[in-house]
Amino acid sequence: MEILKHIDELNNMIVNSTNIFIMGHRYLDLDALGGAVGIYEYIKEKGKRPVIIINDKKNEKGVKKALDAIKDEYSIKTSNKIKDKINNESLLIVVDTNKDYLLQDKELFSLFKKVIVIDHHDENKQSINKGLIIIDKDASSTCEMIADLLDNENIKINKKTATIILSGIVLDTTNYVIKTTTDTYRTSYILSLQGADPRYVQYLLKQDLKEYVERQKVITNVKQIKNVALSKGKSNIIYRREDLAKIADTLLQFDKIKASFVIGKLENGEIGISARSLGIINVGKILEKFNGGGDENEAGASIKDSTIKKVEEELKNIIKTLN
Repeated sequence: MEILKHIDELNNMIVNSTNIFIMGHRYLDLDALGGAVGIYEYIKEKGKRPVIIINDKKNEKGVKKALDAIKDEYSIKTSNKIKDKINNESLLIVVDTNKDYLLQDKELFSLFKKVIVIDHHDENKQSINKGLIIIDKDASSTCEMIADLLDNENIKINKKTATIILSGIVLDTTNYVIKTTTDTYRTSYILSLQGADPRYVQYLLKQDLKEYVERQKVITNVKQIKNVALSKGKSNIIYRREDLAKIADTLLQFDKIKASFVIGKLENGEIGISARSLGIINVGKILEKFNGGGDENEAGASIKDSTIKKVEEELKNIIKTLN
């Protein structure tokens, strides 16, 4: 794995930093949270006491369940609680994104001189370009990368932490359907040896029945353009990002569909897009045009000052140009 090639640099930066902070992307998912708690355990083993920065006011159900389960075991703070603790020797570890504008706090990020990025998404011209950048596009998830790191150092973690890390792998592979390699299965097995509970993973990923029914209604609006499924929600209904993502996952399961895009209005008034792909169509590159991003398998974007109809038309035009 790519992360093991940088282990000496990683360890050197951790050991020689006065205080260490961990930050994922906004609207945390289980891969970002799992990556954060996993690297937290790694740092703790090196004799440091890190802090996880989370500013999200609302969390999707799985993340909320996980946070409730571990809130007494990890130091988790908002940006305003740690600003006065940042100095030239402070270290920020970014997990599950390599774009500063997607972070929990872009302004806070700019205060750090020492940065490590651990991610599995594609880089582009908007990617973070300072510090130690560890990108493994072949990894299924950030959790897979962190699990490999923990195993390499023979670091023991408790059952709850192992389960949350495993849930990040299950989430990002859509239950081992996409972007799954022998390394993915190996790290999942290692996590199970540490006590990861597949039943609790399913509990974290459980869906609400009413929300499921609402998502099925969105699927009925699907249009197939070439080998791409494009669906949209109603303009008078607010959708959560995780709902759009689950619809995109579902659409990818149908015959002859190589990629899926789902559009819906978000709580903040922005228009959200969630995309999934079997890897043949790079959805991350497409959503960069909407100031979003991801990789060839999954991506997301949020568009301000637009409408579902406008976003749909722009996406249609892009899809029609695909080979």
